[in-house]
Amino acid sequence: MFHPSNPPKPQAEMYEKQFRLYLLRLDLISAVSWWLSALAAVLILVAFLALLFPGLLVYLLPRGWDSTSPLAILLTVLLLSQAFTLYQGHQFKLFRHRLAAQMDAAEKQRMRADTFYGMSIIDPLTGLHNRRFGEERLKDEVARAERKNQNLAVIAIDLDNFKPINDQFGHAAGDLVLKEFARRLRRAIRPCDVPVRLGGDEFLILLPECSTENVDIIFSRLHPFEVTVNRQKVPVCFSRGRAQYQIGDKPETLVARADERLYADKQARKNPRPSEDGAYGPEELSSGVIHAETRDRCAALSGSLED
Repeated sequence: MFHPSNPPKPQAEMYEKQFRLYLLRLDLISAVSWWLSALAAVLILVAFLALLFPGLLVYLLPRGWDSTSPLAILLTVLLLSQAFTLYQGHQFKLFRHRLAAQMDAAEKQRMRADTFYGMSIIDPLTGLHNRRFGEERLKDEVARAERKNQNLAVIAIDLDNFKPINDQFGHAAGDLVLKEFARRLRRAIRPCDVPVRLGGDEFLILLPECSTENVDIIFSRLHPFEVTVNRQKVPVCFSRGRAQYQIGDKPETLVARADERLYADKQARKNPRPSEDGAYGPEELSSGVIHAETRDRCAALSGSLED
């Protein structure tokens, strides 16, 4: 299967052959230029010695050569060396242009690969990670927590009355609710946490190295909210459940415990248990029971939608 980060083999082989050819040509030109420069340096040394010791030139020159022969050879070698240097510079310029073009093509290919990868792991509506990525990441985090004996928590969240909101106000309103909740969720969690939209109105948050106390802090940042649809304020409430990693947990068992507490929380919202003085106690608050005013607005919305 074609992957954007891996070009087809014929194209990759063509690029490789081109680069090998350019490198071989540059190596050959560099070698010839080096030997010409070395020969020119030797001839310059000979000419310099001849100027210092004129009689020495007679012993250094082969028979039949006059005193102008070394100068002619030197000029010829210098001319060839300069020509090869210019040709080498031209080849380096071509190579640089080709390399810049290939780097530009590779950058575009990388951007395409990043785009496709992002599309494969990101939920397009909310911008959160999608279910497939969440499941793979959860396996990795469970394995890491087991291997390093670290904390790991997950939070399962389900929006209340989401289907009735879709039915009464339309899917655009439902999309608005999901986007706003995702925005608030990202603000409530840490940068290292992984928010996941499982599908519909179900969400999962992976919290690596997160203790129970830190989960409480995240809970305290998540509040019911309202969205405005056709100049009407629609309250949005949600149920949530947590689970802390225990030795021997599998990803499925960890999520299942969080789901159990989520359903318990959802039932507690429908039938809250006030204390003797009529207020909701710490257990209800820690399990996600919201204050009476917001609960009443959500209950009123639920009743109106069901009617």
